[in-house]
Amino acid sequence: MRIAFLGTPDFAVPTLAALIEDGHDVACVYSQPPAPRGRGQALRPSPVHAFAERHGLTVRTPVSMKAPEEIAAFAALDLDAAVVVAFGQILTADVLNAPRLGCFNLHASLLPRWRGAAPIQRALMAGDAQTGAEVMRMTEGLDEGPVLATTTLRIGPLDTAGTLHDRLAPAGAALMAQTMRQVAAGTARETPQPAEGVTYARKIRPKEARIRWDRPGQAVDLQIRGLSPFPGAWFTAPSDKGSVRVKALLCRFEDTDGDADGAPGEVLDDDLLIACGGGAVRILRAQREGRAAQDAADFLRGFPVRAGTVLG
Repeated sequence: MRIAFLGTPDFAVPTLAALIEDGHDVACVYSQPPAPRGRGQALRPSPVHAFAERHGLTVRTPVSMKAPEEIAAFAALDLDAAVVVAFGQILTADVLNAPRLGCFNLHASLLPRWRGAAPIQRALMAGDAQTGAEVMRMTEGLDEGPVLATTTLRIGPLDTAGTLHDRLAPAGAALMAQTMRQVAAGTARETPQPAEGVTYARKIRPKEARIRWDRPGQAVDLQIRGLSPFPGAWFTAPSDKGSVRVKALLCRFEDTDGDADGAPGEVLDDDLLIACGGGAVRILRAQREGRAAQDAADFLRGFPVRAGTVLG
């Protein structure tokens, strides 16, 4: 088919690659405008933008797809379909209705659960046992369109938002490629989303990243894993130069079963077992400000945190 692809982050790249591999005519790739990135904060293209240019594809980076000239340019592409993966802009009805067969979105949740901006993080932070990816026909409502295909993944006890992202991106790409073959053949089937079970995955707010050790250990464990690697749940630890901010990037909940008598935030051994408001979490990977992320053993060699230390 003659298609347009709209996407921005790393998560979207495998889907674009799969559509190219399937031989679709990618008339244009849309992505968010270049943004400051890296230590020097130089303007750099998004991952999708950079990938598309390496493959010789035309790329457009409109500030807003609501601008009349952008809507007209999109309609002029004379598309069979458009594929959208984490593009980052709301599409109006004029855009959604322009392709002959419609616009199709890959969303990283089991709809209608976790509609919205941060479905991977929210599924983990809520303690969901499974998640997945779905292809839906786009409508004007937020992630409300009928579903064409689903793939499901189990969430393991050491999964993070990062590991789920890396599993869902290729699984979703394969799902979208298969679905677009069905759309081209006229064999795709659409199922309306159920009215029950709707939840919204709002954007992660900065204040959600600070760890409160007085919360139950299970909740702290889910917070740490759900916010890893970005933005990273954090705490402060004392040092000879004052308080140091530390990101916890991986942990394991440990039910101390009443054996630990430490106050919330107290380090219970020399291997980063930290008391919570119920049970404890053992930090398995951490990162000091200005340093690289490290496994706990390497982290502790450079920054010992002894039993009895109270963390902020």
